[in-house]
Amino acid sequence: MRFWRDASISAGFALFRATGLHRLLAPVTRGRGAILMFHHVCATQSQPFAPNSLLEITPEFLQAVIELVRARGFEIVSMDEALRRLARQPTNGEKPFVVLSFDDGYRDNLDNALPVLKRLEAPFILYVTTGFADRTAHLWWRELEAAVRALDDVSIQINGQTLTFPARTSAQKSAAFAKAYWQLRAMPEPEMLDQIAELCENAGVDGRALVEAACMDWPAIEAISREPLCTIGVHTLTHAMLAKQDALAASREMSESRRVIEAHTGKPARHLSYPVGDVTSAGEREFAMARELGFASAVTTRPGMILANHANRLTALPRLSINGNWQQVGMVDVLLSGAPFALINKGRPA
Repeated sequence: MRFWRDASISAGFALFRATGLHRLLAPVTRGRGAILMFHHVCATQSQPFAPNSLLEITPEFLQAVIELVRARGFEIVSMDEALRRLARQPTNGEKPFVVLSFDDGYRDNLDNALPVLKRLEAPFILYVTTGFADRTAHLWWRELEAAVRALDDVSIQINGQTLTFPARTSAQKSAAFAKAYWQLRAMPEPEMLDQIAELCENAGVDGRALVEAACMDWPAIEAISREPLCTIGVHTLTHAMLAKQDALAASREMSESRRVIEAHTGKPARHLSYPVGDVTSAGEREFAMARELGFASAVTTRPGMILANHANRLTALPRLSINGNWQQVGMVDVLLSGAPFALINKGRPA
């Protein structure tokens, strides 16, 4: 199913790029602008088994994306400025806006992304998971990858039955990861984390070491927060899929992480990013909860442009994922036009 979905996406992008139709539609379909979503900014992995590589782009590609954004007539602004513009009618000659957003708080955002952003004078927002900075939360998707890489067979428990996937070759490991990932994602989150912890124990994987290697600690986050171009946002305490939590736990994930961030940075943390952020992880309950907790905005991972009617849904904003599997400027060009989403959503907000 994933193969056919990816093939359909590639075919759709190829059609737009071949015809140039997206550029003709852009003045109508790009709306007020877009929020771009990034994760890792690092050197490309060369190993054949790298299932999380879709979260990675190179510093060179980040620069190319920023240059393309400006070449297509967008102005890169802070999240606060984007909200100010969305609250009013566009002025005569005002450019559409783009917000650059980075999730989780990875060390490579400081080491590799920040020099590019400073050189190009591009403001950005960094959504921090406080448990990663504290070394108390789990990068479970990276733990799963590391466990599958180390094991010859991957076994998980589903409804009392053991499912075992062979994982001896790179192809088998890729298939095992994909099958296990989606089975685990469907579970209650505590059960998912327990099963991944068991896989890590069997594989000799140290989850805390993965977090320490990948994520900024508090001194690093405090340092980047002092950069004039940087806004620090909230990405919860533990990177929990909020829709799977009861209301009290979900509220605490949002509000307590904001309190911790503000204590460390000395600045208001007004903006939220929902972990995972798809329809199974953030919905109308979470959108209302973020609004009631006083967040000025909250972003999902649902794809789409920022349209005028998003002014009434500031805690349910879509983003465009800059995917490491498609590091091609032409594909980003199609995304920025908004044409694919206008066709898919028939003009409705994402």
